[in-house]
Amino acid sequence: MKVALIVTAVVVLALLIFGGSLVSTRNELVMEKESIAKQWADVDTVLQRRADLIPNLVNTVKGYAKHEEGVFTAIANARAQMAGARTPQDKIQANSQLEGALGRLLVVVENYPLLRANEQFNRLMDELAGTENRINVERRKYNDVVMRYNADLQLFPKNIAAGMFGFQREDAYFKADAGARTVPPVQF
Repeated sequence: MKVALIVTAVVVLALLIFGGSLVSTRNELVMEKESIAKQWADVDTVLQRRADLIPNLVNTVKGYAKHEEGVFTAIANARAQMAGARTPQDKIQANSQLEGALGRLLVVVENYPLLRANEQFNRLMDELAGTENRINVERRKYNDVVMRYNADLQLFPKNIAAGMFGFQREDAYFKADAGARTVPPVQF
């Protein structure tokens, strides 16, 4: 009788420890998933800030470069696609197109020395540069949070809890564009 009682107590204690560990692991994964959502919101905020600055920048440049309509159309289309994107993956892709359009705008600006001397244009460019820096910081933080979550989904014993509770891998990472590895030419 005593042996059965001891065995039962040990089994119950083991189940309580395992159950507590399982609940704790689930809660950690929930917090990590929420951290991804929060960090994405931070990325989304700075992307929106950039999208709000672009019309001011474009209108300033338009005054000097009336015949560069193709660049302005590309920016407007990329900005519209960014506004219409719903998932992080869609927004990451739209963001890449917007960056390409902004790069073409900067090439146009190089052709207009008076524009570069304009104080309002310089302020807008400073704001845009600051925003780009914020975007890079938030992207890095987002990728770090996603990486930590994805790693935890694969580590033992969290992988058991992740499978039991239906946690899925998050694959929406910011990645460098293929052309980003090419060094831009510098001319004086």
